Amino acid sequence: MSKKTALVIGGTGVSGRALISHLEKDPEWDVIGVSRNAPYFDTDARFVSVDLMDPQSCKEGLGNLSEVTHVFYTAYWDNPDFAKTREPNAKMARNALPVIANAAKNLEHICLLQGTKYYGQYLGPFKTPAKESDPRIEVPHFYYDQQDDLTALQEGQDWSWSAARPHVICGYALGNPLNLISMLCVYAAILKRHDMPLFYPGKPGAFTSIYQATDSDLLARAMVWMSTTPACANEAFNITNGDFFRYENLWPVFADYFGMEAAGVETTDMVEFMKDKDHVWDDIVRENGLKPNPVERLANWNFTNYAFSNDWDVMSDTTKCRKYGFMEFIDSEEMFLGHFEALRQMKIVP
Repeated sequence: MSKKTALVIGGTGVSGRALISHLEKDPEWDVIGVSRNAPYFDTDARFVSVDLMDPQSCKEGLGNLSEVTHVFYTAYWDNPDFAKTREPNAKMARNALPVIANAAKNLEHICLLQGTKYYGQYLGPFKTPAKESDPRIEVPHFYYDQQDDLTALQEGQDWSWSAARPHVICGYALGNPLNLISMLCVYAAILKRHDMPLFYPGKPGAFTSIYQATDSDLLARAMVWMSTTPACANEAFNITNGDFFRYENLWPVFADYFGMEAAGVETTDMVEFMKDKDHVWDDIVRENGLKPNPVERLANWNFTNYAFSNDWDVMSDTTKCRKYGFMEFIDSEEMFLGHFEALRQMKIVP
């Protein structure tokens, strides 16, 4: 079997890092990561510095990667005003994907990372469980733009595409604060420092509604699976842990892990609540001998407000991926605790 070469665009994000970690353990793969900055983690992957917002940077950084056989597109540009994320995210993919599709003479597959926003999850109550066959909502979204551009780019070509649709990807990426795991750890440490119980800062309905999550390592394995399984060509797949939970049941488990008293809902603007607490985290880091990462590298409090505000059920149907052969699952409670402990072992959190 000839060796495959993966290009992971967005290689230092939560999902990109997990993909690189998974692929570089497999001798059948060579791995190239794409990011603006050098990787902060140990890796044997080759990294290419590219500014996806700059067409010339994409041409210079990606235009000679003729050896690439599989592309994993995981890049994301964030803005607190979500409506403003459409144009830059569509632009980044338009700058990068045609360049690599033209350069990679033996290209086999391009895998897009999407999510449940595809189904309008971020706007309010939506049809659950969401299925890949559900029609698009009327509100424009860069997921639609990227997929439409990709299918147009594919016309007349031999390669195929796929799309993964997870929800709240849980893992670790330093400098990527849109991360539920590191955010929860920092939040708990600051509350504990003030002798406060672990209260849920979101909406009451979000505390009791049904929710789901996706482990970053499971997602990586699923994206490689759909990119290398012929039957998955030109298909989208919901990828989650396979179970559901309510925060009201997980919250006491979290509190117990952090050695705190569990409290109920105290709806709080986390941006306002945390605006003067950076020095508290700095003290925690110093006193516990942690790696010197400021709060902004580990937690985005605007994201916290959003993550704990969905006071409606969030459920994706994963029947399709199972029908096509991906049978993996993980217990979400075990996932959270496992990632918390991993950050402790890395001396990122106390």
